Amino acid sequence: MARKKEERIQGIKDKTKVLIVDDHPIIRQGLAELINNEPDLIVCEQAEDAPEALVKIKESEPDMVIVDISLKETSGMELIKDIKAKYSNLPVLVLSMHDEALYAERILRAGAKGYVMKAEATEKVIVAIRKILGGQIYVSDNMAAKMVRKLVGGGPDVGVSAIERLSDRELEVFHLIGQGYGTRQIAERLHLSIKTIETYREHIKEKLNLADASELLQYAIQWTHSKDK
Repeated sequence: MARKKEERIQGIKDKTKVLIVDDHPIIRQGLAELINNEPDLIVCEQAEDAPEALVKIKESEPDMVIVDISLKETSGMELIKDIKAKYSNLPVLVLSMHDEALYAERILRAGAKGYVMKAEATEKVIVAIRKILGGQIYVSDNMAAKMVRKLVGGGPDVGVSAIERLSDRELEVFHLIGQGYGTRQIAERLHLSIKTIETYREHIKEKLNLADASELLQYAIQWTHSKDK
């Protein structure tokens, strides 16, 4: 019995350890099964939110972390930045339902190494994991082409929509407005002051050329509904 246990532990040590962070248990389970079917990969831990993820990263010392952008309380974007600050050599792959056209560049700037949409075929996840573990960046072919066009175009604002010009935090606030959260609720959720959220709202209205709070709410609801379908 002791020998079998020792062999099992050694087998785990010989594999590349992956930690999954997603607030949906079914998603975590399916992703874990997919990864564990690979002979050289193993899911060492799972977490449903950012605080739990940081604890488990410290405890299990994974070789890679897979993160969803939409988490309870702290956003996945903030978690990526925290991981980058505390574990600069730990690669992060984002697996999300959100459109990569809006989020892929943001997560790369935050410190992640790749982005896969949940709507993609499952084999893309394994391809992304292996590319990132090999020291490369992973985005879809369409996203890579868009990034090259932007670079060749000569500036960050070429072909950029108004929504894309929002900062990471402004986009997060805008999304929460669209989900029906009020200013106080957003402040509590993001652990920021009400005044700070009001400032973000003003910046968003200015960047999106919206006249008042009513227009902001209407636009945010329409946009969030279209993105979360």
